[in-house]
Formats: sequence, structure tokens, C-alpha cells
Amino acid sequence: MALGNLGKVIAGQAFETTKKGVLDAFSSEPAKTHEKPAEKPAPPEPVGGIFLGQIQGMQRALKDDQELLVHVHTGGEMLRVLEIFVPSLQVLVLAGVDADQNVTRVIVPADQLKLVCKIVRVAPNAKPVRVNVLSPRPKPEHTT
Repeated sequence: MALGNLGKVIAGQAFETTKKGVLDAFSSEPAKTHEKPAEKPAPPEPVGGIFLGQIQGMQRALKDDQELLVHVHTGGEMLRVLEIFVPSLQVLVLAGVDADQNVTRVIVPADQLKLVCKIVRVAPNAKPVRVNVLSPRPKPEHTT
């Protein structure tokens, strides 16, 4: 390459660099030359896990003569929850009895669930009822 052509190339690169710097100063988005990548926020804790943790924590704190009444209101009915099945932390299946003592199940997205929990004393010589929490069994891995 001739010495004259080398000078033109260097001058052209300097001009382009200067032009880019001026345009970046006026653009709404700053140049991303030395910026650190933005940290992603931690994913939110699943709502179903929070519900289960609260219920289990309340039950652990119960005395021998106390039980935890867990109620869910569905439409016009109130259900006393005796069992919670957890197919995933986004969906919960609540099983219990309604006012007429019918066994009832409610399948509900965890983010739409509203529960009412009460700690009550049981009658003397009565056994307190505990809410049973069932999670799915992990599927065994097949090895060949």
C-alpha cells in the first residue's frame, strides 16, 4: 500500500470514529462500549410455595389442644380444607368438606387462592385435625 493511501485510510477511520462519537452524544441511547450488562432480577418465589410454607408453619406452632381451621370460599360455598395436593407450585388442589359434609375438591391457580386460617381449641379428649399437604412423588429416572 502506498504511503499516500495509508494516510487516507487512517484519516477516514479517524473521521468515522469522531462522527460516531458525535452521533452517540445526541442519540437517546448511550453508547454501550464500557457498560456492564444489566443484572436480571431474581425470579419471584412461587405463590404456591408461600401458601404451603405458611400453613405448615402455623401447624408446627400449634399446641396439643389446638387445630388449624383452613377455609376457602368458592362462589357461594365455604369449604373446610383437610388436604392440599400440589401438582405444581402454580396449581393447588384443595380437598375437604362443605357445610353439608360433602367431600369437595377445588382446583385453583395459586395466584388466585384466598384462604382463611383460624387456630381453635379442640374439645377435651378429642384429637386435633391437621391439614395434610401432599406433593407429587418424583418420577424415578430410568437408567440403561
